[in-house]
Amino acid sequence: MAVLSSGDPFWFGVGGTLAARLKPLEWITYPAPSTFSLAAARLGWRLEEVLCLGMHAAALGQLRPLLGRGQRCICLLRDGAAVGELAGWLAANGFGATRVEVFEALGGAREKRWNFVAEGHDNRMVSALVCVGFEAVGRGVSRASGLPDELFDHDGQITKRPVRALTLSALAPGTGEVLWDIGSGSGSVAIEFLLAASASVAHAVEADAVRAARARGNAARFGLAHRYLVTVGRAPEALAGLPVPDSVFVGGGASGEVLAAVWGLMPEGARLVVNAVTLETEALLVQWHGEKGGHLLRIELAEVAALGSRRGWQAMRPVVQWSVVK
Repeated sequence: MAVLSSGDPFWFGVGGTLAARLKPLEWITYPAPSTFSLAAARLGWRLEEVLCLGMHAAALGQLRPLLGRGQRCICLLRDGAAVGELAGWLAANGFGATRVEVFEALGGAREKRWNFVAEGHDNRMVSALVCVGFEAVGRGVSRASGLPDELFDHDGQITKRPVRALTLSALAPGTGEVLWDIGSGSGSVAIEFLLAASASVAHAVEADAVRAARARGNAARFGLAHRYLVTVGRAPEALAGLPVPDSVFVGGGASGEVLAAVWGLMPEGARLVVNAVTLETEALLVQWHGEKGGHLLRIELAEVAALGSRRGWQAMRPVVQWSVVK
């Protein structure tokens, strides 16, 4: 049996799918130059410096954490209509001045190349097979911890920017890790964890269905919906069946029962971070710190606010943070 696949079948092709179902000696492949290689050759770009993406079925929002000023990208698209959709997404997300190079039937007798500025796309007809290349013009999402609160839709239940930065530092996101976010609220901590650690996955537990839906929307806007999974329910019952975590964040609803359940489910070496804003939860963390060790931090911040015709410091509620490695 023979399978005809365009380009390199092991780069966004059918090769990996077939090889996973066959024994090593049951198949042989004869790769040809990939679409990425052909597009880079036309553009004169070093392929090792280019972001190569297969966007056939992926949401365009997945580009958001990847793009920044000067980032070169080659995208495989599902059809001609997707070119206009990509242009609209770029324009809506601050990259409207980006010039997009379109390649139709690349490498064939009907090969065609043309370009346009994203914010000026005229919805012309495009023939498949199609890919695009572009060098982003615009500012992407910051890679530093503590993104502005305004980037997240919330109802006030959000870990504020400076506390979130300290929380992310304590959680220490790592590539391919699993995070439990208990009492997720807006999802801001989990979303920044995912932005910081490629191939990581967050499992959020949120008792309020409206907040859970809002958090899903926030994750989707950052292109992270496929890595942010929400369970509507209360801990510890909602923890049943979740994959073993590398990090756990308890941002709301901490209790002795929840901490005992989490501690019992965490493997050795996993990290736990709990933020407290009430005296009752603070007392609980002092107790657990005395028993398990770790690091206890009291965070007191103040921001400038109007004070009559002048300005003064307005204190935020103090936050007590307990972080520990099991």
